[in-house]
Amino acid sequence: MISSLLLSVILFMTGAPDNPVDKKCQFKGFNLYGKIKVVTDFPDIKVKIVENFPDLKVQVVENFPDQCGKWKFVTDFPDIKIKFVTDFPDIKIKFVENFPGTP
Repeated sequence: MISSLLLSVILFMTGAPDNPVDKKCQFKGFNLYGKIKVVTDFPDIKVKIVENFPDLKVQVVENFPDQCGKWKFVTDFPDIKIKFVTDFPDIKIKFVENFPGTP
């Protein structure tokens, strides 16, 4: 009983890990919506695709990528350059059909 109480107190005090995406839907000053270019070198943000516990839910759109989590993939004139990685990402995303944004 004491050990479960101690575990509960520790979990309460440490809390959940901080989401790197802030309330303005930004990561280190980069808006997480808009025109996105996938690159292999010199990305603005390193991104990992996950199914569980994403930092951001992303909806791929063709028009009006002007809300949190709405991305339009482009080859020219991007707002952000990203690199997909499997290790050490800056943010974790999950692709969704509806309701993009922070979970």
